[in-house]
Amino acid sequence: MNYELRTAEHAMDANDFRRIALSLEGAEEGSHFGQADFRVGGRIFATLAAEKQGYGNLMLTPEQQAAFVAEAPEMFLAIPGGWGRNGATHVRLAAANEDVLLGALRSAWKLRIEKNQKVGRRSVSVKSANKTKAKK
Repeated sequence: MNYELRTAEHAMDANDFRRIALSLEGAEEGSHFGQADFRVGGRIFATLAAEKQGYGNLMLTPEQQAAFVAEAPEMFLAIPGGWGRNGATHVRLAAANEDVLLGALRSAWKLRIEKNQKVGRRSVSVKSANKTKAKK
């Protein structure tokens, strides 16, 4: 994964997070408890619930979370409590660059598509998700 930190003048922010999340096929912005969230197939894969603290949030598996945190602890950390133990992960926007943010959001988006398919929810297919990844 080898990520490089962006300088403050090129730091990612909530607008970048929103733009990248909404660039993923089938992604829509919604609201969860008054905070922006991003959904595919009607289910959340990312939020800006901690935007004021400088974070975007990703809904990952605990294993994915562990890999992101191990590779780039300056960018990724588990959300405190039970949500974090289940894979919910903060991404420090100021420490991320566009490629890292795209990769992290794509991971959460693809996971949500796979979960949606397991429970029979209609959304983008995994095959389509893989094509989107190849295009980027």
